[in-house]
Amino acid sequence: MTAMKRPILIHPDPRLKRKCAPVADLSDELRALGNDMLATMYDAPGVGLAAPQVGVLTRLIVLDCIKEEGETPRPLIMFNPEIIASSDTLNTYEEGCLSIPEHFADVTRPAEVEVRWIDRDGKEHTEGMDRLWATCVQHEIDHLDGKLFIDYLKPLRRQMITRKMTKMKREMARG
Repeated sequence: MTAMKRPILIHPDPRLKRKCAPVADLSDELRALGNDMLATMYDAPGVGLAAPQVGVLTRLIVLDCIKEEGETPRPLIMFNPEIIASSDTLNTYEEGCLSIPEHFADVTRPAEVEVRWIDRDGKEHTEGMDRLWATCVQHEIDHLDGKLFIDYLKPLRRQMITRKMTKMKREMARG
């Protein structure tokens, strides 16, 4: 079965601000959604994508933070991901978002996190993540709780980005 690219919702969209429901039962549809999300993320290109970004309000994220040429990709499909521990040490990383194209800002988050999730086969995993992986998994889990990276910014900067995105969406709609 081939993965299908899906359209990515652009901020502001009310679906991006909603808390997502946990996955109660892994279905073939959800597994296919995970594959579609990976294809969409790689095509964008990005290092992470959350289900609400493709209009599905369920607790599912995909990641692959391997960006170096020649390194083996490490695609992760995570159902019900949760951070079970985080370091006191913080890291500031310039974040962007496929739902907020062409806008970037420094966001400070825990430098290391321990994450628990269920894979596509229903197997539970726990893994410590640092550097870009830690930032990315926290960013994507935020999406599942209706939080965007711009929510970490000062109100004026957040409003400015939102206005620019609204204008961009209007221009796109006009075609």
